[in-house]
Amino acid sequence: MTQQEPTPAAEETLIEFPTHFPIKVMGETHDDFTLEITRVIQTHLPDFDASLIEMRSSSNGKYLSLTCLVYVVSKPQLDDIYRSLTAHPMVKVTL
Repeated sequence: MTQQEPTPAAEETLIEFPTHFPIKVMGETHDDFTLEITRVIQTHLPDFDASLIEMRSSSNGKYLSLTCLVYVVSKPQLDDIYRSLTAHPMVKVTL
């Protein structure tokens, strides 16, 4: 009987890859917000289709929420996308 190495907590995930994964990105309403978010995602996924973005405005119109359906093949790839989005100055929240 062989003992397997424990998986580090950072590598554990309940997501099975590859997968389509929805990422919600929120920021203040701005004419270029959707374009900027698309560019960030396309740095990691050049074939990302912006037509897969669902947009919702807040009730007062101050904020815009984008749900971006991305096709990712690994947890590190998904993590890189999240890091890039959260680092963008126009982004307030990424879920």
